[in-house]
Amino acid sequence: MPGGAVRVLLLGPVPYSLALRVQERCVGAARAAALKAVSPPQSHPIAPPQLWPAESLVLSEPAEPVYAWGLRGAPGGELAAKLREKGAGLEAVRRGGHVTYHGPGQLLALVVLDLRARKLGLRGFVGGLEEVGVRLCRRLGVPAARSRPPPLTGVWVGDGKVAAIGVHCGHYITSHGLALNCCTDLGWFEHIVPCGLEGMGVTSLSRELGRHVPVADVLQPFLHCFQEVFGCSLVFSDEPAA
Repeated sequence: MPGGAVRVLLLGPVPYSLALRVQERCVGAARAAALKAVSPPQSHPIAPPQLWPAESLVLSEPAEPVYAWGLRGAPGGELAAKLREKGAGLEAVRRGGHVTYHGPGQLLALVVLDLRARKLGLRGFVGGLEEVGVRLCRRLGVPAARSRPPPLTGVWVGDGKVAAIGVHCGHYITSHGLALNCCTDLGWFEHIVPCGLEGMGVTSLSRELGRHVPVADVLQPFLHCFQEVFGCSLVFSDEPAA
């Protein structure tokens, strides 16, 4: 799965909505670069070189609890009111999948790649994210981590999902990605049917390893696994987006 350089933006603990805004700016930059790559040459003066790679990986830890849903599974009015009463935000997003939870103790990886440039299909991309999660968990000491056939997308340890995956792809540019439970308060998942999967549970690295695993301890191993799976180099940026 070879590819070029990917820009990494480490946001730290930020509101989920802010991470989404940064992602959208990255998607805009990736689409502009992709359009330029396939457009016929122009007789204009040479444009200045692009300072950053067109593809991006936006990493953050949601600073506040929020329930997000994609094309399906929006909570009804009564449930939405109960979730708000518990202090959680609600966010409709453009991705596949049902409602899930994002919050403190979770590594949120928003992945903006050009699938046409990588000659990669959408299912291959999702499988790549699953492989990143599986390798990461095993590297950290959870050998039972594995992926499962659709519709059980994600990374599982037994019947507990440790990482949820939901993506969007428009004009070959991906967005959204993977949410890994590091030291997440799993009680927040009890108020919903996570990802619309009845009878399935959730877990975290902290639960599986029997010790506290903060998001900060997972960042570097995650980046190593991402590089291995997607065959890319990483360029770190302090800028919020291009």
